[in-house]
Amino acid sequence: MTKRILVVEDDAALARVLMDNLQFEGFETMHVADGRLAIDAARSMAPDLVLLDITLPGINGLRLCSMWREQLGTPIILLTAKALKVDKLKGLQAGADDYITKPFDLDELMARIRAVLRRARPAIDRLTIGDVEVDFLRQQATRRGQSLDLTHREMTLLRYLAERAGSVVHRDVLLHELWGFPYAAHTRAVDNVVARLRRKIEPDPHQPRFIRTVHGDGYSMVPSALSE
Repeated sequence: MTKRILVVEDDAALARVLMDNLQFEGFETMHVADGRLAIDAARSMAPDLVLLDITLPGINGLRLCSMWREQLGTPIILLTAKALKVDKLKGLQAGADDYITKPFDLDELMARIRAVLRRARPAIDRLTIGDVEVDFLRQQATRRGQSLDLTHREMTLLRYLAERAGSVVHRDVLLHELWGFPYAAHTRAVDNVVARLRRKIEPDPHQPRFIRTVHGDGYSMVPSALSE
């Protein structure tokens, strides 16, 4: 699946260069130039990684970094003109996964982006959720040794949420990534699949323990319910 990168940078020329190069490398991108706008952008896009300038209008990058690390767990690479060691330490203490100073080499930045993505969200091949065992490679699921009939779509959705456990995944993102629909499509396809999946894996589908609904946003897999 295409990885999504949110670029939060108030230098318009640099942002354009970053967007062009990221899109050339196959990433899906979004750009905002203001810290306040970045909060809504991250909520709607659910990025796999954020490129975040420190000096921003509205809310500065360090505050955003701390906020996202606590709430979303989104990998973050800080972009800044501040090259002093103390500034780098502040960024890392705020929760950044990496830190690169301007001006920077684009090839190095792309290498760092791919390295952070590999570390941050490894693919899940096997999953234990309650008394359900799932083998995504074999496309098989069992409960206490008895086969469960999960469709390919249900398997794909379960894996997508499990790889982002603890983070809210917006319905629009699921529709775009797993169904190929345009953003803001008017359909209950995601809700219907989640309902079927809950009937199969939840002890009580009316009071789900594993796949929680986040009203107004989407769904979240409860990380404490999982073990690999």
